[in-house]
Amino acid sequence: MTAAMAFPDNSNMSNAADSDDFRSAPLPVDPESRVAKLEPFNHSEALSLGVELELQLVNTHDYDLAPYAEDMLRLMAQTPLPGSVVPEMTSSMIEISTDICHSAQDVIKQLSPIREALIKNADKLNIAVVGGGTHAFQQWHERRIYDKPRFRELSELYGYLSKQFTIFGQHVHIGCPDADAALLMLHRMSRYIPHFIALSASSPFVQGQDTQFDSARLNSVFAFPLSGRAPFTLSWKEFEAYFERMTRTGVVRSMKDFYWDIRPKPEFGTIEIRVFDTPLTVERAAALAGYVQSLAAWFLQEQPFEPTEDDYLVYTYNRFQACRFGLDAVYVDPASGQHMPLRDHILMTMTQLEWHSEALDATQALGELRTSVEANRNDARWLREKQGKERLLAEVVRQAACASAVQPS
Repeated sequence: MTAAMAFPDNSNMSNAADSDDFRSAPLPVDPESRVAKLEPFNHSEALSLGVELELQLVNTHDYDLAPYAEDMLRLMAQTPLPGSVVPEMTSSMIEISTDICHSAQDVIKQLSPIREALIKNADKLNIAVVGGGTHAFQQWHERRIYDKPRFRELSELYGYLSKQFTIFGQHVHIGCPDADAALLMLHRMSRYIPHFIALSASSPFVQGQDTQFDSARLNSVFAFPLSGRAPFTLSWKEFEAYFERMTRTGVVRSMKDFYWDIRPKPEFGTIEIRVFDTPLTVERAAALAGYVQSLAAWFLQEQPFEPTEDDYLVYTYNRFQACRFGLDAVYVDPASGQHMPLRDHILMTMTQLEWHSEALDATQALGELRTSVEANRNDARWLREKQGKERLLAEVVRQAACASAVQPS
């Protein structure tokens, strides 16, 4: 393991799902024999970044999802690229990820050649690759579980929820100096979950219907029993004790069994933020990573507030508001109880972060996000506008595919 890396190495990151032995062995009868130790929190460089994007594969006839993951993975494996490309739960999904990055600019430098390779290989298969948090009109019962032991086992446990999990998110890893600092950052970052949801929201349509949510994707995540918020522990020792108690119950065997909005990733030395919808463009994905990095720098260098358990009194309400109304949501400040437009709170935070974003070469990233917030625009609004004009969701998906493929000049 290299000391200054957010992830032990890229192969570990890309094969993380492969290494799981989720429920592959019978559950011991004796609860004490089920207890598992949490792996050590590895070293990473503070504020290093990693980005994962789950993407849709659609055919170019009617722009419905198409089961081409295996073919796409085979073609992508022939192209030397940064990061990795791996399968996801159903066969119309893939996940791309970066290597370790140090800025939003690094993220876009890595994601751009991956995008070019995806477009080139999609053309060979007569399909298209699309961003967005949901496919607008796919029918969940038509999906196929990708042929991999973990996915088959999850499908057996969760039933139809597994196929309904054909949703598409962006995960951002941020390197932390040590395990205790990671938990402190996790709970500070939780106050900004509504920001992340509203800025990335791109899933207004589900099963051919306008859900009236900007981010309907997270409603599918909430169906899983180990989703939501992490327990309020501020020391790794307490967290290890919690993990051991959970493994004693037999409900949990590894950290991957937790579908929390933010979770520690001890093998990478990071926390992983999981509430973002996949944006329509890699440029917005990189900008969101720059926003996370700037927040993390503010937390580490200024220690602006101490998180408390009471922060979570309004957590679910704020989360719902952001999913439902996007940038038009109401934000309840967990410390003061003050109600204010979420849009105003995002802009206020961006102003607080200016010095840190400049130091991290993220000024352009935050500038792009600020411009979109001031114009009250996110990808959910873009998709609704296209549907209002075209009146046909297949055409909306086609135009989203074009938007995902465009590289700004």
